[in-house]
Amino acid sequence: MLLGTVLVLLLLGGAGTASAHAALESTDPADGSVLKSAPRTLTLTFSESVALLDDSFRVYDPDNRRVKTSSAHHAKDAADTASVTLPARLGNGTFTVAWRVVSADSHPVSGAFTFSVGKPSATTPISTAPNENPLTGSLYDAARYFAYIAAALLIGTATFMALCRPPNPTVLNKPILTGWWTLLASTLALLLLRAPYEAGSGLATALDPAALPRTLTTRPGQALAARLLLLAAAAFYLLRLRGRERFGRVALGTGAALAVGLALTWASAEHASAGIQVPVAMTSAVLHLLAMSVWLGGLTALLTVLYRSPELDAAPVARFSRLAFISVTVLVVTGVYQSWRGLGSWNALTGTSYGRILLVKLGAVVLLLAAAAWSRQWTARLAGAEVRLAVPELVRTGADATTTAASTGDDENLPDPGAGDGSPNGYRRGLRRSVLLEVAVGVTVLVITTLLTNTLPGRAAAEAQQTATSAGIPAASVTMVPFRVGDAGGKVQITLDPGRVGENSVEAVVYGPDGGFATVPELRLSFTLPSQKIGPLDADIKDEGGYWGTNSLNLPIAGTWTMKVTVRTSDIDQVSVERRVRIVR
Repeated sequence: MLLGTVLVLLLLGGAGTASAHAALESTDPADGSVLKSAPRTLTLTFSESVALLDDSFRVYDPDNRRVKTSSAHHAKDAADTASVTLPARLGNGTFTVAWRVVSADSHPVSGAFTFSVGKPSATTPISTAPNENPLTGSLYDAARYFAYIAAALLIGTATFMALCRPPNPTVLNKPILTGWWTLLASTLALLLLRAPYEAGSGLATALDPAALPRTLTTRPGQALAARLLLLAAAAFYLLRLRGRERFGRVALGTGAALAVGLALTWASAEHASAGIQVPVAMTSAVLHLLAMSVWLGGLTALLTVLYRSPELDAAPVARFSRLAFISVTVLVVTGVYQSWRGLGSWNALTGTSYGRILLVKLGAVVLLLAAAAWSRQWTARLAGAEVRLAVPELVRTGADATTTAASTGDDENLPDPGAGDGSPNGYRRGLRRSVLLEVAVGVTVLVITTLLTNTLPGRAAAEAQQTATSAGIPAASVTMVPFRVGDAGGKVQITLDPGRVGENSVEAVVYGPDGGFATVPELRLSFTLPSQKIGPLDADIKDEGGYWGTNSLNLPIAGTWTMKVTVRTSDIDQVSVERRVRIVR
């Protein structure tokens, strides 16, 4: 109830005007404009500062031959602009401009527009953005997943060792080393893959001698380099403290500083580093990552100790229980703030990819909290069992404990060396199961969190649509397609971005009759242009886990297309529904 109240207050409490991910605000010349004479420069203005690439602009003439231009630069040294100089003799006809820049929060964004000199001319459709290399993107995302998991393992295990004081801390050496080496390897991979990821090119770009030096001049590259330095310092710190069972204030302070520094390498190069309330957002992002690491990494450490030290008493478990409660509190507060900052409105919760992924994350977090409550119950039972067993031990007078218990008729105090439900061993086994569930769900939450950091925030999506509309740039096409198979029904929400001639990305989300997310074994999508006798063109959408999509649908001609949606709900039940969609030039 408290969480729901806070979320309502924050979501409805008002919003600023800027947010993460750069949105294109205007182009000069304007999209679709017809000029009497050829312009000498092209200038794009964004909602926030952007970084430029070597291939930020690709200009094509009416015959789709690439026009030679100057290197991309910021117009009048304004960081939120991108500009290029055109040749003096450009010619007449319609020209296509494809662009790609990197947002202040490290994510590449791209698009295209056209302008005409003299009068419009027929053009052959081309791709509106550089071809995205799927292998590069997949490897980069995988490296980011492993980096998050490794950070949680390293920071959480070290925190558990220092603050919870397990009886045999040496069993945690392996998880700490695993976390350190995995974070090192994933950071190096991210550093090498950064150049091809920004350019949308193949892995060969990473081998370019100029790629790494250029990456190190960017904010994401500098953050990754700083992470490598902090990992080197962390290795020295861990080696110095190896084998200690107690840690002084200086050691604890140094460890905390290293953990904060590592968290800053994420916050300084992702959503928190751009948009509204950057100082508050950066602080929130650091606290969120540290709380997540202490909780989930600590759970892994606790699970390791429970399996490696079967006779673990309740004291370290109770200390971690208190630490986990503090972490969960921080996670709730910072998570609500970051959700408000990323969404901005209730509509974005169901109307954007960011909001839908956030809903999935919230569901996983609820499950995680339920597992945590279960673990706390087992912790309390373990502590209570140890107290009950300690009483007869204190009052022994030399007689055998079994004899004493039998003579008093107190069977409850008989220690059970087996694994009965009322014995400490039985409670340890129950605690192991609950913690194992927490770890499994926690890893799922981490994966979803990584997806969120790579998804356009709902607030930015709304802003991009608003600025695109005001600038005359076509917004994404969204079509809701109801369907019914027998007694069951639902609807499919299909988004075409940018919804214009050329390359389009497709995102199809299936909703059930209750309005919630639904899964189907197969979803097919095809497009036909009857007036030109073109098609059907198969969109070849794939199940991306939560939605169906593709980034390679090419619609070559403007007009009213017939979109056919086929939904298969079982081995024998399927239905096809058609809708018309307008594709503009």
